[in-house]
Amino acid sequence: MTASAPVVRSGGSRTTLVAAIAVTLVVWASGFAGIRHAGQAFPPASLALVRFSIASVVLALVWWWRHRKPPAGVAREGLAPTRGEWVRLAIAGFLTIVVYATALNAGSRTVTAGVACLLVNTGPIFAALFAMMFLGERLGWRGWAGMLCAFSGVMLVARGMGGEFRWDGDAGLVILAAVAQAAWFGVSKPLLARHGAFDTTCRTVWLGVLFLLPFAGEAWGALRVAPPEAIASIVYLGVFPGAIGYLTWTYILSRMPASRAASLLYLVPPIAFTIAWVTLGEKPTLLAILGGVPIVAGVALVNRGRRSG
Repeated sequence: MTASAPVVRSGGSRTTLVAAIAVTLVVWASGFAGIRHAGQAFPPASLALVRFSIASVVLALVWWWRHRKPPAGVAREGLAPTRGEWVRLAIAGFLTIVVYATALNAGSRTVTAGVACLLVNTGPIFAALFAMMFLGERLGWRGWAGMLCAFSGVMLVARGMGGEFRWDGDAGLVILAAVAQAAWFGVSKPLLARHGAFDTTCRTVWLGVLFLLPFAGEAWGALRVAPPEAIASIVYLGVFPGAIGYLTWTYILSRMPASRAASLLYLVPPIAFTIAWVTLGEKPTLLAILGGVPIVAGVALVNRGRRSG
């Protein structure tokens, strides 16, 4: 990692950035239900391998189409990574595909969806710390106040949805996923200015899948006996939270400081609960709804706090 100031690429309309944020939050929020469902038929590492193998195929098709005739303004994204950048890409792939995805899959076997959302959303706090230590970013007092405010909102949401704060089972694995996610943000960001969001995402996912190939036999065995519903869930996870979500997220990171971008993830739990309400009939309580207020306020404070830092 580098201690130099972060580089945020210019270009791209504000509307595109807002749309990327919306897509990322919605597809990642929907991923919790998919992981819970597919995890009943696939072991954690095999679930990660199959999911991101599907994502890899989608990204490869887009890569082929995109690089037939590179669009105007992205010539720099065709640069070949240096040896040091390949190492950084491999570390990013290991963090997000192996550690984050596998730990979250394993933790979600026993941790309820509300508590899993809560624990994963400690990630922006770790991301802010990593961004300060390695990317030269500063939050300021408003930023830290926003972090605490948003986290309190996440706790209200989890409490309102019946989440219980018990540290048995696999809760520690979900915390490990949050730390790995935050570290991935910091490792990936310096690559974005030189290679762009698309190329960085593709190489990160492809390298991450390579680390999981030792589980190919286990994954094939699970695929042979998995019910169609579980296979449908894992295909959805690969295409939407996997390929599309990772593409839009790295686009966001290329145009926002890592700490500010990570603070947006506090919006994932209320969106996830809303999706569960609409699709599964799991109506949130008043306490869960009220928890959205400090979450939104906290995200706003983090964005203001970063500018004032």
